[in-house]
Amino acid sequence: MSLPFLSLPQAAQRAYIAARLAAPPPPSAVGMSDGHRIPGREGPLRPAAVLLPLVSRPEGIQMLLTERSAALADHPGQISFPGGRIEAADADAAVAALRETHEETGLPRERVVLLGQLPHYATVTGYDVTPVVGWVEPPFALMPDPVEVADVFEVPLAFLLDPVNQKRHFRMIGEVRRDYWAIPYAERYIWGATAAMLMMFDRVLREGAVAP
Repeated sequence: MSLPFLSLPQAAQRAYIAARLAAPPPPSAVGMSDGHRIPGREGPLRPAAVLLPLVSRPEGIQMLLTERSAALADHPGQISFPGGRIEAADADAAVAALRETHEETGLPRERVVLLGQLPHYATVTGYDVTPVVGWVEPPFALMPDPVEVADVFEVPLAFLLDPVNQKRHFRMIGEVRRDYWAIPYAERYIWGATAAMLMMFDRVLREGAVAP
């Protein structure tokens, strides 16, 4: 079922998203981490933040995503949101998300208006991630860091929020079954933490929502 707000002018869409993020999240958007941890990554979670960049385009809102470098130790080659660890110098998760996004993609911080945050998500690699949602107004130029980022691309938000495109898959890790979300897009395979955070965003926007 499509969300009614997607048919509104983009200024109204932006206001709708901000209002939904300001409200308490629905229970279904909380605690979506699968509880699995990679061996060797047990122990206290390390704070991190990512940015969900919503790019305002004439054809509709786009979500900016990255393909991680195949040389990275964590989640190599996977599709992800720009982001990383929260450093001691970062005032909060939002500052960290903007800093990491600029370092990874070159997206200028001044082109991003923060709309709110989603519930925390614990990754299999031991990070406590705060997903920060930002509105991005073109024009902007990107300069991806080749060490961390293999590619930067955009996906229509309407595609990501369409239940037809949201898949539930599983893998067997030894005798343990791990269920996870996936949203295939063309030749891309968006899955794991990134897909789960997109599902959290979907539920925040969808559940309890009324026609604007």
